Amino acid sequence: MEGDEAMSSFKITFIGAGSIGFTRGLLRDLLAVPEFGRIEVAFTDINPRNLEMVTALCQRDIEANGLPIRIQSTTDRREALKDAKYVICTIRVGGLEAFAADVDIPLKYGVDQCVGDTLCAGGIMYGQRGIAEMLNICRDIRECAAEDALLLNYANPMAMLTWACNQYGGVRTIGLCHGVQHGHFQIAEALGLKREEVDIICAGINHQTWYISVKHKGEDMTGRLLEAFERHEGFSRTEKVRIDMLRRFGYYSTESNGHLSEYLPWYRKRPEEIQDWIDTGSWINGETGGYLRVCTEGRNWFETDFPNWMKDPANEFKPELRSHEHGSYIIEGLETGRVYRGHFNVVNNGIISNLPDDAVIEAPGYADANGISMPVVGELPLGPAAVCNASISVQRLAVEAAVRGDDLLLRQAMLMDPLVGAVCNPKEVWQMTDELLVAQEQWLPQYAGAIAAAKKRLAEGPLLPTREGYKGAVRLKVKTVEEMRQDREAANRNAGESDKGKERV
Repeated sequence: MEGDEAMSSFKITFIGAGSIGFTRGLLRDLLAVPEFGRIEVAFTDINPRNLEMVTALCQRDIEANGLPIRIQSTTDRREALKDAKYVICTIRVGGLEAFAADVDIPLKYGVDQCVGDTLCAGGIMYGQRGIAEMLNICRDIRECAAEDALLLNYANPMAMLTWACNQYGGVRTIGLCHGVQHGHFQIAEALGLKREEVDIICAGINHQTWYISVKHKGEDMTGRLLEAFERHEGFSRTEKVRIDMLRRFGYYSTESNGHLSEYLPWYRKRPEEIQDWIDTGSWINGETGGYLRVCTEGRNWFETDFPNWMKDPANEFKPELRSHEHGSYIIEGLETGRVYRGHFNVVNNGIISNLPDDAVIEAPGYADANGISMPVVGELPLGPAAVCNASISVQRLAVEAAVRGDDLLLRQAMLMDPLVGAVCNPKEVWQMTDELLVAQEQWLPQYAGAIAAAKKRLAEGPLLPTREGYKGAVRLKVKTVEEMRQDREAANRNAGESDKGKERV
């Protein structure tokens, strides 16, 4: 690189920039690329206070690293998107208030979720709120951003949102997740190897992606995984669901114990058995409402402790400190021509031959000067494909429901969801959906008529009995700020991580 001639010049816009973990971490990753020292950066969020805090923190990081970039920070999304070549989206429509309804209302009906942001009742409702807003974002990108801007979506439910943007939003959209990288590390550790010594091919759908090839020096290690995980002191305790799926389907799956347990009909349907499959050492191992708890704690801590964050050392923009998030590496590949291999969420179109073409799948891909290339994977093993296809049917119903504002399709998505269907009968699903629609009315403009009818039904009754006050299998209390102060380092880590599931013991 010689002087400014080698510097890339483009604009990148962060939507949902008030998300401290993702925004600050992804900006660090991007600005660790030497050629990106003069790019344009815009932040936008609907929460002015969060936007102000995150902008101040990130601008401080930029200045500490001696870069001339001045963040454009605005609550006007269209202004932030003007001429943007890349858009990174990390929104959570409805915030923690809607998230609480996603978890608490299904719990009354016996649907015990750890996360509730991808499938199950919570993920389906999160998709209804998110898709409506993502289509508005796509409109603004089409009208304000650079021609053929690329949308990198980090928001959940990943597959549903990415599906809607590509099919109905008219914007080239790729979904990005870190599940494949984490599972890769686990496989290597279980085998007693370094990550770089293990080559993997992982394919499926987001959060249900399968390591269909695991090789060490050309030797297939897939058949050794079950024994390796069963004898691992930590994983044998914390990943019981994933190990059981490996035992019964023959392949390891990307997502954490808590996540995976709520996508399937077998592990959380009987309250007395849930604790057999989870571990309370970390929320991500299966705690009821665990992700809602840590997100609530993280928000409360950041808002309280922010002045101290400004006094802490700034982030350093160094290549060796980059995370394993795909976003910055994709942009680096596209802009510099360096080849990056990752796992991306894209419309299938034949990449995985025994999954539907319209579905959003997760598979190996390459980013370089030629663009983003997705090699053909071929067929998934029949068992894993069946698991994915069950989820894809739910996703398709949920996407179409959100786009059309069709509450019958929404109810059918709930009925077809593996865990909801294992726990609830049809009448319970209908009443639970009524409750969810009414509780989230302000974020569901497409359902105005359906919500009015649901309100009437709930008011007139008769209503089915529910388990009011039920706390689920293992629900922990949200820590107070005072309690978090006792370990500020842990509180900072929780509030500042884009992935709140790194510590799993």
